[in-house]
Amino acid sequence: MADLMFRAVDELAGMVRSGEISARELVQDSLARIDELNPDINAFVDVFADEALAEADDVDPGDERPYAGVPIAIKNNRAIAGRRLTMAAEFMGDFVPGHDDNVVRRLRAAGFIVVGTTTLPEWGILPVTDTRRFGTTRNPYDPERTPGGSSGGSAAAVASGMVPVAHANDGGGSTRIPAACTGLVGLKPQRGRISLAPVGGGEFLAQDGVLTRTTAETAALLDVLAGYEPGDPAWAPPPAEPFATAAGREPGRLRIAVTTSSPVDAAVPDDDAKRSVRETADLLSGLGHEVVEADPPWGQTGVLELFTASFGPLVSLTVAFAELVNGREMRADETEALSWAIYRLCRDTISSVDAAGALVRLQGFARLVIGWMGPYDALVTPALAEAPVTHGTIDPQSADPMAAFARSGTFTPYTAVFNVTGQPAITVPLLERADGVATPLSVQLVGKPAQEGALLALAAQLETARPWAHRRPAVVTA
Repeated sequence: MADLMFRAVDELAGMVRSGEISARELVQDSLARIDELNPDINAFVDVFADEALAEADDVDPGDERPYAGVPIAIKNNRAIAGRRLTMAAEFMGDFVPGHDDNVVRRLRAAGFIVVGTTTLPEWGILPVTDTRRFGTTRNPYDPERTPGGSSGGSAAAVASGMVPVAHANDGGGSTRIPAACTGLVGLKPQRGRISLAPVGGGEFLAQDGVLTRTTAETAALLDVLAGYEPGDPAWAPPPAEPFATAAGREPGRLRIAVTTSSPVDAAVPDDDAKRSVRETADLLSGLGHEVVEADPPWGQTGVLELFTASFGPLVSLTVAFAELVNGREMRADETEALSWAIYRLCRDTISSVDAAGALVRLQGFARLVIGWMGPYDALVTPALAEAPVTHGTIDPQSADPMAAFARSGTFTPYTAVFNVTGQPAITVPLLERADGVATPLSVQLVGKPAQEGALLALAAQLETARPWAHRRPAVVTA
């Protein structure tokens, strides 16, 4: 059973339920791998070994909870009662919330055992996980490269087999980007699908989710996490059937648009990014779909600036929470240069009227893109414009922090658009890179609004045609 942490979560839960293995043995295996690998990969902020083992001892064979005894990690930007919530920021200190966020509560109710919390860039801003407070998180496929961000710690933990699944969230690609960097499946669900209760609600960009190895696991866990919570200001319409059921169906013959055109003017997709779309298009055609080359109407001047004008206030709200916790304003020496620059931009330059105006314009942009997708069942784009960047390429402590922020946009130009439109999007690791970089090569699939089931069915069809879950990174095969 040396590969336990690489098995599907449903299989692991079934083993515990049948008595083939105990929950304690599963958790012990996870903790042993964390002890072995985390010193080099640096995926965890905190590990809850004693508590996780004690919780595992309370799980008996026959436990009817769907994932009783299965280890999971939570990104350290969601509250766990009695555990520190840092946002990877020095200014947050060691704040300890008194509640579980909705995603944590739902995962625990399903039987998952939280073994620890994972790293992220400070305040969740960048698509790389490299912080002043906790250091650099490394990609298990190539330690000199990033595992992505902002859910980089969760991605590194799952890809290396420290846990079989981990929580993630996505405000501009922060689930899909690390999935693409580490060969995992990363779904950003429809806006409003997963409640941000009890603290958040109505955020325009952010959505929670998970990082897994297979489409089936992602679909099943969406069923666990999805749904209304009392007080939600808005929520996605419930699906006609469970997402796991929809993902198990053949998608039928679809009309699918493909593009490599970039939403960010300065971003130029490399040869592998272009090949990912070309080969996916060929595979889809071979599966019987109608594939059409078509460029969405997103090459508009100022879209990146508008996104910043909405993303920046989202970051500032998090900082404002930290200021409330600390009882004072944050100082420049208590945060990274990039975080301070964005915070100052929002505080001193972007007025509330500017932010509201940017939101209105982004909503108009979203309607344009979604309207353009009307004739198509799905859209295929590159997941990333280039290979996962080496450490230091995007530096949160740069002397020119906004240049570093712009550089992140040329690395990951294809994801944030769909936080703006709100529609579901998923990255899947279909291919291998041809440029000598060891990381898998992913592609992004985008679905119609509130149609995660159809999107997951398409991803599952691609996975069946070209499986990927068998891959192992260098830290495992060495």
